[in-house]
Amino acid sequence: MKKNRWVLRLLALLALCGVLNVTALAVEAGSSGDPLVTLSYLNDTFLGTIMTQVDQKIAARNSQIAQQMGGQGSVGTTASSSFVVVTLSNGQTLKGDIGCEVMLRVGTAVCVASSTPGLVDESAATTLNNGGALVQNHLYLMTIENRGVKATAATTKLLVRGSYTIS
Repeated sequence: MKKNRWVLRLLALLALCGVLNVTALAVEAGSSGDPLVTLSYLNDTFLGTIMTQVDQKIAARNSQIAQQMGGQGSVGTTASSSFVVVTLSNGQTLKGDIGCEVMLRVGTAVCVASSTPGLVDESAATTLNNGGALVQNHLYLMTIENRGVKATAATTKLLVRGSYTIS
């Protein structure tokens, strides 16, 4: 009888182990049955997926903004997010949109404005009124529409950032 008890106990133990193994295999890691997530999963898998989705959304939004900005330009208008060199001849006028920045590099030029203030001299923290001469290597900001710079030398070179027209 003692032998039968050991065999019976062994069979019961094996049956219990089999049931526990089937239960453990049925639960998938990271599922609602096992919600624990490891730090390595977050860093290696989840974060990479999220960053890829964010990059795609940013690229799509930048493309949409570029299309909107490109569709608003008119003939003779140039816009730049970085400085570009613009060469003017004597008497030519560069008119900038609000936010356009200009730096006189070569030659001479004067401010063109119908009212005060004409241009904001960001380098000297002052303003320049209509007819006032630009100082070389000073950065000027156009804060009101219809502000500009008129070349008074045979060749005038400006660094310009922003939207502008030349007439």
